[in-house]
Amino acid sequence: MPKSKRDKKVSLTKTDRKGLSNKQQIIEDIQQCREQYDNIFLFSVQNMRNSKLKDVRTEWKNSRFFFGKNRVMQLGLKLISDDENDEPTKLEKGMEQLRAQMIGQCGLLFTSESKKTVLEWFESYQAEEFARSGFRAIKTIKLKPGPLEDFSHAIEPHLRSLGMPTKLDRGVVTLYKEFTVCEKGKLLTPEQARILKLLGKPMATFKVIINCCYTKKDGFEVINKRDIEVTKKTKKSVKSAVPKSTKKSADAMSEDEDDDEEDDDAMEQDDDEDDDEDEDDE
Repeated sequence: MPKSKRDKKVSLTKTDRKGLSNKQQIIEDIQQCREQYDNIFLFSVQNMRNSKLKDVRTEWKNSRFFFGKNRVMQLGLKLISDDENDEPTKLEKGMEQLRAQMIGQCGLLFTSESKKTVLEWFESYQAEEFARSGFRAIKTIKLKPGPLEDFSHAIEPHLRSLGMPTKLDRGVVTLYKEFTVCEKGKLLTPEQARILKLLGKPMATFKVIINCCYTKKDGFEVINKRDIEVTKKTKKSVKSAVPKSTKKSADAMSEDEDDDEEDDDAMEQDDDEDDDEDEDDE
């Protein structure tokens, strides 16, 4: 029997890639924010979670966050002088110093709040989160033999698949011997991270760290120095982010990258919805 022409497979995961126009819009938004707000802060995130970042963004409604590709954000901060022979202004020096610090995963905060207010708020803000695989355990957790009344009988096969010595005793999930979930100082496996989440034991802390800033009053200042291992990839990104001409700038923006596209819009648009969990580059 001949194959029907209507029998066509359509992938439901097929989406349009964000192209050059989207990156140009981000650059224009950053340039507008540079003129609109008094202060610019460069921040990094410890134990990144999009849901927690949304909470921070809600607290700072009068400010603007950008959390995307460094190369695109660097182009937004780039200032082009009409006369190359003129000495760079305070603003130009500050933007160059700020761009030089954009290595690794980082973001920009544009705000008119004072530096003191920003530093005090972010210093005091932190939130507990569940650790992921690869995280180093901060304490040893052992479970004694006996019933686990917090778990439903339906989840018992899943617990056994994670490596827990469990069985059903009259419909109650029971641990029939002592089980060590994790040991202090050792890296967590995906199974251990899942068990800790089921037990409701968070080991990670979400925190936004202000690394440096540029204020119209004081200029550029380093707040918390970042210890980042510079690799060939990061060197290439920084070099490409400082184009010598407009043509090269367009080329830098149009190149395809393997970075996670979801992170580009995580904080750059005020009305966009974020995913509950961020996906890191692999």
